Amino acid sequence: MKVSVIIPTLNEAKNIGKLLGFLRQNSAPELAEILVVDAGSTDNTAEVVRAAGGTLLSPGVRGRARQMNFGASAAKGDVLYFVHADTLPPATYLEDIRRAREEGFPLGSYQSAYDTRSLLLKINAFFTRFDFLWCRGGDQTLFVDRPVFEALNGYREDYCIMEEYDFIVRARREHPFKIMDKAALISARKYEENSYIRVQLANLVVFNMYRLGYSQERLANTYTKLLKYR
Repeated sequence: MKVSVIIPTLNEAKNIGKLLGFLRQNSAPELAEILVVDAGSTDNTAEVVRAAGGTLLSPGVRGRARQMNFGASAAKGDVLYFVHADTLPPATYLEDIRRAREEGFPLGSYQSAYDTRSLLLKINAFFTRFDFLWCRGGDQTLFVDRPVFEALNGYREDYCIMEEYDFIVRARREHPFKIMDKAALISARKYEENSYIRVQLANLVVFNMYRLGYSQERLANTYTKLLKYR
């Protein structure tokens, strides 16, 4: 097993160095590479990535789905591991992926934990151990065997929001999905910049619009109207 870590970024200089250092510190022979796919950051993301020993890709595309697909096409590993820049997986991430695959799972994610003492977010995190679609998200990181990813044609590049939900739905129609018994540590900045109630409302509204088949433009416009985020 060789794992390619793929991290999409846009102005993540404050977070990416910590993540890259953590991934390197907890490396193992199974780690093939760490690819950072940048969407044209105007801060010093690129300098931080180079200093931390990551491989910087600047494909000239924006949008998380396009960035992650580009990273996958450039990756050398037979397992693709997608990680957001403001998330830290468990230190045992490589061993966890190996064990999940040995159990017969070609893809999966962690549960959630947040870098805050908020009781409400602790309650949120508790429910991510259950197998509900609305409890999944890209912040929890996602590993997937390359043949599975390629057979599904990766992420839909016409999606500017909910692209990870869409991929998981399509993948689970054909493959078992592993919810690992550990948690990724997720930044609470979205909640801090808004409020718990506002973020939950935005998530609920947009998730239901997604399930009802609203257009990507409507979903993205609704989300940005409801939330201040980046």
